[in-house]
Amino acid sequence: MTLAYVGLGANLGGREVTIRRAAELIGATRLSALIETEPWGYADQPPFLNAAAAVETELTARELLGELLQIELGLGRTREGPRFGPRTIDLDLLLYGNETIEAPGLTVPHPRLHERRSVLEPLAELDSALVVPGKGEVAALLAALD
Repeated sequence: MTLAYVGLGANLGGREVTIRRAAELIGATRLSALIETEPWGYADQPPFLNAAAAVETELTARELLGELLQIELGLGRTREGPRFGPRTIDLDLLLYGNETIEAPGLTVPHPRLHERRSVLEPLAELDSALVVPGKGEVAALLAALD
């Protein structure tokens, strides 16, 4: 069993309902509080609700990513419009155990995790001592953004 962390975000439709449903579908064992954040990368869109979830899984990282993408589709996610644009749900594989993975279509830890308060704050709520391989403790990464 591997402990993975997934980032959840939405800025279209019933944001909270969609995030909570996604957490159920991914089998989250813990879900952080939901926080509202400003968009990142493409500013002309509504604010996001973001959270992080802990997931215990027997799936490989690639299999888990595939499941996340299928859940996004099932919850109405489309990939039209600008990159980082509005979406009904966004599920990002943030961490997969202590592994570092660089493969086509799969990078773990998530490549921008350490730059985003919208990800670090929910992760810190779940486990402030959590270590992002190659970057450091979540609490220290969050403090460095201040």
